[in-house]
Amino acid sequence: MQAGPAERSAWQRTAAGANLLGADGKLGVTIFEEMTSLAVKHGAINLGQGFPDEDGPAEMMEAARAAILNGANQYAPGQGIPRLREAVAVHQERFYGITLDPWREVIVSTGATEGIAAAVLALAGPGDEVLTFEPFYDSYGAMIALAGAEHVTVPLHAPSFQPHLAELEAAFTPRTRLVIVNNPHNPTGAVFGRDVLARIVELAGKHDAVILTDEVYEHLVFGEPHIPVASLPGAAARTLTISSAGKTFSFTGWKVGWVTGPEELVARVRTIKQFLTYSSGTPFQEAVAQGLDYPDEFFRGIASALEAKRDILAEGLRAAGLDVFMPLGTYFITADAAPLGFDDALDLARRLPELVGVAAIPVSVFCHPEGAERTRSLLRFAFCKKEPLLAEAAARLSRLVDLV
Repeated sequence: MQAGPAERSAWQRTAAGANLLGADGKLGVTIFEEMTSLAVKHGAINLGQGFPDEDGPAEMMEAARAAILNGANQYAPGQGIPRLREAVAVHQERFYGITLDPWREVIVSTGATEGIAAAVLALAGPGDEVLTFEPFYDSYGAMIALAGAEHVTVPLHAPSFQPHLAELEAAFTPRTRLVIVNNPHNPTGAVFGRDVLARIVELAGKHDAVILTDEVYEHLVFGEPHIPVASLPGAAARTLTISSAGKTFSFTGWKVGWVTGPEELVARVRTIKQFLTYSSGTPFQEAVAQGLDYPDEFFRGIASALEAKRDILAEGLRAAGLDVFMPLGTYFITADAAPLGFDDALDLARRLPELVGVAAIPVSVFCHPEGAERTRSLLRFAFCKKEPLLAEAAARLSRLVDLV
């Protein structure tokens, strides 16, 4: 059965939002799959995709194994197991002073990605505008397109990748329904200042918009503590907060996330979520609940270890002759290849695995066409890898300066 014009149009919008369509409008592969294939072909170190190369705490793995052996192998409640919902609520109170009702204001999702999808589909539709910052995490564009809403972006400017407040204000209109705030930010590694976050809250209140804040890197910050949007004055009643276990505990394959916020907004997300996965990962939910109870030293330690890895890779990128924009959070670092004479990072990314044996992702793929031009020479590297591998990647990258 062939899709009609309306269905094809929706599909094309969604595929374009996910960077799946080529210039000829035909279905292609994502840049992540392309770079991974090139890395395998040339035996390159893959710093393109953002996943750790070592597992998280052994105690959490043992907790998941024990849960399986003890029979936690059937559907979890749609909202998530009670123990994990309670652990999320305790976590938010402990770190940020945010008080939540675990029965009405917390739901567990299949990773943060499902939480994002359910929230966008629940809160935005045709005629609405959804505002994100650009570059943006790729699933935002796809879900906004799937919802039939209009995607409006606010550029982030190097070197700190903060938005200009005047541009932020100008992006809001009476049709702004949802504002997606990814902080700490993927792909740039930026951490938004309190002044930026406060202005977002003020403008969302002025335009009666909901704030959807993606905080999966909340514990991967270097320097100042993470500031949840929901903790700011005037934000709690209109903010949905999303996070997950994958980044914090280095268990990205477990796909356990959560959505928190006011009961009415959480209920709307839950209504959509029940028709996506309903529930998932019962034994993993048990293990994540245990992890959230780890002492403060654990969370400080993962950030400290990651900061040391950041510095190893940054040194190699500088030695290669690239301009490095030091991230204040996440496990991504952005570098500008323009000083080496490369003004097309997409082309360079396709050549790097063969040139020096390292794979990266061009930042332009996280942008609409205008933003892609603005970020044309930028590359994103992931440093959530073992230190010896990062040292080898740094050594390989340092040879780049001799090849131009």
